Amino acid sequence: MTSPLRPRHPRRTSLSDLVAEVGDLDLVRTGERGEETVVTGVSLSSQRVEPGDLYAALPGARVHGIEYAAAAVEAGAAAVLTDPAGAERAPGDVPLVVAEDPRALLGRLAARVYGDPATRMRMIGVTGTQGKTTTTRLAEGGLETAGVPAAVIGTVGTRVRGADVRTTLTTPEAPDLHGLFATMVEQGVEACAMEVSSHALVMGRVDGIVFDVAVFLNLGRDHLDFHADVEDYYRAKASLFTPERARLALVNVDDEHGRRLAAETTVPVRTFSAAGAEADWRAVDVELHPHGSRFRVLGPDGLVVEAACPIPGAFNVANTLAAVAACAEAGLGAERVAAGIAGGGGVPGRLERVEAGQDFVVVVDYAHKPDAVEAAVAALRPVTEGRLIVVLGAGGDRDPGKRPIMGEIASRLADVLVVTDDNPRTEDPAAIRAAVLAGATGGAEVVEVGDRRAAIREALGRAGSGDVVLVAGKGHETGQEVAGVVHPFDDREVVREELEVRA
Repeated sequence: MTSPLRPRHPRRTSLSDLVAEVGDLDLVRTGERGEETVVTGVSLSSQRVEPGDLYAALPGARVHGIEYAAAAVEAGAAAVLTDPAGAERAPGDVPLVVAEDPRALLGRLAARVYGDPATRMRMIGVTGTQGKTTTTRLAEGGLETAGVPAAVIGTVGTRVRGADVRTTLTTPEAPDLHGLFATMVEQGVEACAMEVSSHALVMGRVDGIVFDVAVFLNLGRDHLDFHADVEDYYRAKASLFTPERARLALVNVDDEHGRRLAAETTVPVRTFSAAGAEADWRAVDVELHPHGSRFRVLGPDGLVVEAACPIPGAFNVANTLAAVAACAEAGLGAERVAAGIAGGGGVPGRLERVEAGQDFVVVVDYAHKPDAVEAAVAALRPVTEGRLIVVLGAGGDRDPGKRPIMGEIASRLADVLVVTDDNPRTEDPAAIRAAVLAGATGGAEVVEVGDRRAAIREALGRAGSGDVVLVAGKGHETGQEVAGVVHPFDDREVVREELEVRA
């Protein structure tokens, strides 16, 4: 059965032609009878090989992929790609391609196997510490509502022409990604908006793609368990804005790192601002409401577009502006995209309201890093008539330095802070909570409730008419990882259940 990440009618590519076109590859062995080998796909996993695949046997942290080459061939792999060390142990009855650094070629190779599908769509790549999901989802929803066949790839999942497609990573590995692009083209997709994380850039997952528009939203403290420091994190993000990866940069000049990037990048630049800075694209006459916002977009050449966002918060004005400007710069029309966003819905787990007949507001958000927590609380503060109650934890096995910072922000901006568990993973939950509590020195009343459901119950029990409850950290996630085990847990469903019991 064909994977949803693969086209139903794959292109047939001669292995010898592929080696010649990609370069830096050696076809060291052909088939047993010397006949031409044809490949129709690429796979990094021997367990997901389909007949006709080129199996990429790469060196891993613990095991070399060549150990699984025999299983891949048995599953139908037409040829094996590996490095010199893997070539020494490759099965003797399969065509073999060798490269010094096969991972560095994987994106370009997969793009060629699938016929360079990204070149047949308008490609928008969005990077930033926060707002990637909202911006890409707003762009995709606005395009679909406006009648432009679209797709989106990101944290919440992948969607192709309105249908969800299951993927395991925010940005799939390069072979899966290009196969997915081929599927989109096969289904008539004209534009794809995708999140581009620093991990995806460093690990080569977006190799082989040149985005029509690359968007920079912002940069704050995050992923310091992966990057050496914030400068290393910035450099990873900045690598998207090079001629090898993007044709045009759309940069938020309200962000200090954005201003730096706009000055440093070598690709053509357009700028945007939702905070009054001089820019090519601006949001003006902003009206913030509990359910969203209304504003006007001023663009190049005197363009004026009426716009609205269905999600509250000033930062979502910036995300909407980025979505409209990116689509316009990609040639997809600012007016129709803005109208589509205004008439569409919200984004799963991004300031998502949960209604069960209560006389106060409950919002679930994915905010799990300092800047995101501050943005979410700041978005709700102006529209809160009574008290703002925040439920907050921090993830285990991630940057521990952000925990007290998150506690400080929430306790300073909220009226009540309930500190609880997020995804402890392999760490001691009590120790994580203690780190958050250590920073919670603001003016809020602070309560510690380890069990997340009980913490949500505590917050809802304290809420009354005019209050706002923000359950932060997990957003769209449907599981909670404790001691290496993922337990079913969806903040939205738990809130709804607790509200029904409360009623």
